[in-house]
Amino acid sequence: MELKEIACIKTGFTQKFGIPRQSGLADEIGYIVFTPEYRNPTYIEGITDYDYLWLLWGFSKNKPLEGGTVRPPRLGGEKHMGVFATRAPYRPNNIGMSSVRLLEVRQTENEGHILVVSGVDMLDGTPIYDIKPYIPYADAHPDARGGFTDSLSKGQQVQVDFPKEFLEKLPEDIRKSAIQVLSQDPRAGYDRGKQRDFRMAYHGFDIVFESTDYGLKVIDVIIM
Repeated sequence: MELKEIACIKTGFTQKFGIPRQSGLADEIGYIVFTPEYRNPTYIEGITDYDYLWLLWGFSKNKPLEGGTVRPPRLGGEKHMGVFATRAPYRPNNIGMSSVRLLEVRQTENEGHILVVSGVDMLDGTPIYDIKPYIPYADAHPDARGGFTDSLSKGQQVQVDFPKEFLEKLPEDIRKSAIQVLSQDPRAGYDRGKQRDFRMAYHGFDIVFESTDYGLKVIDVIIM
């Protein structure tokens, strides 16, 4: 089976470091731009009747999977787990899946109708292979067990100290989401506690931060 790219998504993430580990953890906006073949509006007729969408997409910057186990960064990068028991990006087929909120369908002059979504966890330019509506009665299982991720829930965030002088270097419309992304702690488990500077590429800026006893502190914002 050959997968056809139906669209790509434009996001503020130009490097893998800093991308939320799951969709919906930050109110990060993305713009789904269809390839010319799929810009006919009949393809999205009725889509605004749904609040959320499933995106099936491709990990375009990953190395091939070697063996049947991976080392989830959230577990410190030391514990091996079966790839099918994780959502690690290194997989037999480089297919990702995200649930995003549909904010609007926007008409543009050069790219036709684009989908504006929030909660994205994808690199800028990521190819999208399919879009399906999220259906609450079938897709939501609130009582389901989450394996090792039960201890890594959305509610467990780190405190972020983002001084006003640096926060105001960012455009106002991305300040909230920048804090949300940092609060998920983009560092791998094995990097926590290390006393060094970290850099996160974000919407054309480098956000520089360091570890503190309580979480993370931004120490500079640099225009890239």
